[in-house]
Amino acid sequence: MNVLVIGSGGREHTICWALSKSPKVDKIYCLPGNGGISQIAECVPIGVMDFDAIVDFVDTHKDVELTVVAPDDPLAAGLVDRLNEKGHRAFGPKANAAIIEASKAFSKYLMKKYGIPTADYEEFQDYEKAVEYLSKAKYPLVVKADGLALGKGVIICNNVEEGLQAAKDMMIDSKFKEAGKTVIVEEFMTGQEVSILSFCDGKTIVPMVNARDHKRAYDNDEGLNTGGMGTFSPSAIYTPEIEKEVMDNIILPTVEAMNKEGRTFKGVLYFGLMLTADGAKVVEYNARFGDPETQVVLPRLKTDLLDIFNAVVDGTLDKMNIEWTDDACVCVVMASGGYPESYEKGKEIAIGELDEDILLFHASTKIENGKLLTNGGRVLGVTALGKNINEARQKAYANVKKIKFDGAFFRSDIGIKK
Repeated sequence: MNVLVIGSGGREHTICWALSKSPKVDKIYCLPGNGGISQIAECVPIGVMDFDAIVDFVDTHKDVELTVVAPDDPLAAGLVDRLNEKGHRAFGPKANAAIIEASKAFSKYLMKKYGIPTADYEEFQDYEKAVEYLSKAKYPLVVKADGLALGKGVIICNNVEEGLQAAKDMMIDSKFKEAGKTVIVEEFMTGQEVSILSFCDGKTIVPMVNARDHKRAYDNDEGLNTGGMGTFSPSAIYTPEIEKEVMDNIILPTVEAMNKEGRTFKGVLYFGLMLTADGAKVVEYNARFGDPETQVVLPRLKTDLLDIFNAVVDGTLDKMNIEWTDDACVCVVMASGGYPESYEKGKEIAIGELDEDILLFHASTKIENGKLLTNGGRVLGVTALGKNINEARQKAYANVKKIKFDGAFFRSDIGIKK
C-alpha cells in the first residue's frame, strides 16, 4: 500500500518513520515534508491548506490508498471531508469533529454540558466586557484564544495588568489573527500535567502510552509558551488508579458526548490533563497527534501503525490488540534562537556521528544545494529510548551535543520531572 502524509513537522516525520517500518507500506508521499522526511518519503511542494492541489494529487496518484492528515489547520478546515467526498480513504477527524480542538469555546461548552471535569471559565467576544471581568477577577488566571494559534494562544496572567494586556493582544491587536476574536478566561489550575493521545474510531477508543510535554521555552518552566520544547514517556505520576479515573470520567464521556452532538470522532484524540488535588481535569483537547509527544509515543509502539490507521478508518478498532514496549523515551527539541518569537531561518546544520539507536526527527528543516538548513522555530527533535527515563535522557543529551547550528538552543531539564 502507498500512503500520503500531510504535514511538514516533527510529528509528520515520526509518523512517516513509523509507517516506513510496516512491511505493508510500499511507498510514502509527504506534502510538503521537510529535509528529514525526504530521506524516507517522496516530498511534494504542496501546502497543507492547498486543498485543490492535494485532492488533485490524490486523484491523479491512483497508487495512494490512504491519506493521513496530521496538522490541526487542514483538519479544522475539512480536508478529510474533501477527500472522502471524492471517494478517498483518509485518516483523521472530519471538520465537525475537529472543532473539539479548533474552538476552545466549543470544547468548554461540551465539557460543561456533559459534566467532564475542567477549569471554570467565562467566554468573551466583546472586548469591553472582557476588560470589565478581568479588572475584577482573582489572579492568577489563564486567557486563551478560542481558535488555533500554533500552541501559543494560551497566556498565564499573574495580575490585572497582564490579564488586560493578554485580552488586548488577542482581541484588539489581533496577535493571533482570527483565533483571538473570542477569548476564554479560565481559572488557573495547579497540579501535574500529562498528555494522553488515543486512537478512536467513533465507537472504540484506545489510549496510547502517556507522555509529559515541556511547553515553556526555558529551563524550570520559564519563558513564553511554545509548541513544545521536549517530552518524555512514561510519566511515573500517571498511576493505574489515575488512568482508570481518566478513562471513566474523561475519555469515555468525551467520545459519548461527541457522538450525542452528532460529531463522531475518528482519528487521534488528544487529552491534555491537569492532575489536581480535586482529580484529573481537561486542560485542552487536540484533534490529532501532539507535537512533540508523538516523538516519544510512536517509538514505543510495537503494533503496525498502518494496521491501526486502517482499523480506525474502517471502524474495527475493537478487533485490534495494540502493544507497546516497556522502554522509556525522551525527546529534546533543538530550536532557533529567538523562538517562539522572531528567529532567523536558513542556518546550516552540522550533524556529527550520532549513536546508532538515536532517532533524529526533523521539525523545520530543508535541503538546499546539498546542505541541511533550518527552516523554522523548532528545528530538530533528538529522541532516545532507554530502560528508564534517566538512561534515555542521558543518551538524548549526549547526542544533542553532536549537533550544531547558529543560534541553536534547547532546554537542559527535559525528563527531570517525574
